[in-house]
Amino acid sequence: MNSTPTTSKQRIDTLDILRGVSLLGILLVNMFAFSTPAPYIDLKTFFSVPIDKEFQKGLDIFVQGSFYPLFSMLFGYGLAMQYAKATRLGDSFYKFGIKRLVVLFVIGILHAFLIWWGDILMTYAFCGLVLLTLIRLKPGFLLAIGLIFYMGINGVLALLTGLASIADPSSTESSQFIDIQSMESALKAYGAGSWTDAFIQRLSDLSVQFSPFMWLMALFTILPYMLIGAAASKWQLIEKAKDKYILWGILAVIMIPLGIYLKSLPFTLNRNYFLDYVQTYFGGPILAIGYASVIVLICCIPFATKILTPIAKAGRMSMTVYLTQSIICTLIFYHFGFGLYGKVGVDTATFLAVGIYAIQLVFASLWFLFFKQGPIEAVWKRITYGKYMPKKEEKSV
Repeated sequence: MNSTPTTSKQRIDTLDILRGVSLLGILLVNMFAFSTPAPYIDLKTFFSVPIDKEFQKGLDIFVQGSFYPLFSMLFGYGLAMQYAKATRLGDSFYKFGIKRLVVLFVIGILHAFLIWWGDILMTYAFCGLVLLTLIRLKPGFLLAIGLIFYMGINGVLALLTGLASIADPSSTESSQFIDIQSMESALKAYGAGSWTDAFIQRLSDLSVQFSPFMWLMALFTILPYMLIGAAASKWQLIEKAKDKYILWGILAVIMIPLGIYLKSLPFTLNRNYFLDYVQTYFGGPILAIGYASVIVLICCIPFATKILTPIAKAGRMSMTVYLTQSIICTLIFYHFGFGLYGKVGVDTATFLAVGIYAIQLVFASLWFLFFKQGPIEAVWKRITYGKYMPKKEEKSV
C-alpha cells in the first residue's frame, strides 16, 4: 500500500484553521453539558441570573448548533481528500479508510464510557462508514444526496412542528422542558459523587445520547453535513479559494445574516417548538457555512495564515484537543476533581472555556516544535497505517 499520513508540506492551512476555530465553538457549547445537567433541562429557561441569561442567549444565537455542523463538513472534506489521494496513488482507499473509522469508533467508546457522555467521535465514525459507500460519486450527486437526506426529514419535522404550533399556540410553555428527577440524579452523581457514581450516571446519560433514535437521526443530520463537505472537497473549494473568492464572498454575505436571523427567532418572537426547530436545524448549519466563508476569505489575505498559526496547530491535533477538553472539564466540574458542577454561572463557564482553549493553543504550538503529529493522532495513524513517524524531522502528520 502506497498511502501514508499526509506530510506537513501537503497540509492545507485553511482547513486546519477551520478545525481549530471549530474546536473553540464546540467547547463553548459543551461547557453547558460539562457543568449542568443539560440533557434534562431547557437551557433557554433554566438560568435566572440576568448575566447568565445574556450569555446563554449570545451563545445560543452565535455558537450553539453552528460549530458541530462545520466540524462535520470538515470531516467529510478530509475523508474525500483521503479518498482522492489513495485513488491518485493507485491504492484501495476502503482498506485503511474502514480501519481508520473503526479505530475512531473505539476511541469514541473509551471517551464516552470512561470520560464524558457527550462523545461525538462514535457518531462521526458511524456516519463516516456510511459516507464511504457513497464517496465514489461525483460532487453534484454527493451534494444532492446530502440535501435530500437533510431536507427530507428536517423539512417534514419543521412542517409538523409548525402545524402543531399553529394548532396549539401555548406550546411555548411546553418548550420549557425539565426532568427534575434526572436533573437531581446528575447533580448528585457529578457534583457530589465519586468516580464510580459519575460512571453509573454516565451510563444513564449515554442511554439518552445514543438511543436507537439518535443513531437514526444522525443519518439525517450529521451524515448530510459530511456529504456536503465531501462534495466541497471534490470541487476543491478551499484549495482554490483565491479563484473562488466571489463564491465565498456571496456565501458570507448571505449566510451570516440569514443564520443569525433564524437563530434569533425564539428570542424575537413568541417561542414555540417550530421556532426552536428552525433555529437549530436550519439557522445553525446556515450560520456554520457563513462562518466558514469568512474564515476562508480571511485566510486568502497575505500573512493571515501565519498570524493564525497557533489555531492551525490546534486544528492539526483536533482529536487530542477535543479529548483533553473532556479530561480538563470533567476534572474542573466533577466531584472527584474541583467539584464545580452546577455551581458556576454561564459567564464563568464561558471564560473558563476561552482560558482552556488558550492553554491548548500554547500546548499545540510547543508540541509541534518537536513533533509533526498530536499524541492521539500518532496512535490513531500508527494503527491505521502500520507505521510510526512522530518526530519533526520525519515530516509526517
